[in-house]
Amino acid sequence: MRMGLAANRRHHSHDDGALFRWLRACEAGIRELRLELHAVGRTHDAIRRIGLLQDYPPLRRYPYGREGGLMKLVAEVVGLEDAARTLDGAIYLIDPVDPSSVFPEAAALKRQCVIHGKPFVSTVASARDWVEMERIHAGLPPDPGADELYAPERRTLALIAHDALKPQMLAYAAEHFDLLSRFARRVATGTTGQRLNELAWSRGWPEGQPWVDRYRSGPMGGDAQIADLVLERRCQRAIFFEDPHVARQHEADIQLLERAVTTRSDETVCMTSPRVAARWAEAAGLRAARRA
Repeated sequence: MRMGLAANRRHHSHDDGALFRWLRACEAGIRELRLELHAVGRTHDAIRRIGLLQDYPPLRRYPYGREGGLMKLVAEVVGLEDAARTLDGAIYLIDPVDPSSVFPEAAALKRQCVIHGKPFVSTVASARDWVEMERIHAGLPPDPGADELYAPERRTLALIAHDALKPQMLAYAAEHFDLLSRFARRVATGTTGQRLNELAWSRGWPEGQPWVDRYRSGPMGGDAQIADLVLERRCQRAIFFEDPHVARQHEADIQLLERAVTTRSDETVCMTSPRVAARWAEAAGLRAARRA
């Protein structure tokens, strides 16, 4: 498995940066998976400087961002003729106030991951969650260090979908209803929330009792309301099915939610494609069975 890797300067400029917190928590899992990390120049150099992933050949160095390193990751997510340079996704630890996080290559990296159904991992919590997910699918035993991430009874889940992907969100919720029902609380924006409640009532959830707490629709501020929950550490996981093919009139609100998620990097997991969300749900079931 091959993943692109980049981190904004803030996340590797000091010894306790987000990049290093993730690697210290997950280095053993990375080695177990023999995960190839295609790291943009400054990110690679920081890992070497701090002394992590020593003697690990699958850590590959790419050019600096200004020399096209991040642009190369975008092309490799899309896929190249050389199969050894096709990435399965990208880990990009974002500093929400770093101007480079909104450069075209940064936006394109996320967009192409979403289009191709590959993971786009932008927070420490998401990166830890993703490594554990892949460990479980590889047949490895659960990592106790990831138990908190897989404790839905203590966490709030946001379920958000753009118009074209609302049917996929409903299908996802129907398939994984029991798992999603284990969360302490579920929240959603307007129309998605109403449809999810109707689904839950049809599945035997007490009539009139909301399965999800509904906020306003996205264009009317629902994304901003859920962003506030994230910032207050009252929402720890977001499943956000984004449609990358249409212009979004409330783009600023969507970006606000994304910035809130990356602001709470150590606490918040975000998944942006149905394929990745389904793989996580399968891993959660397998993990629970192995701990039983």
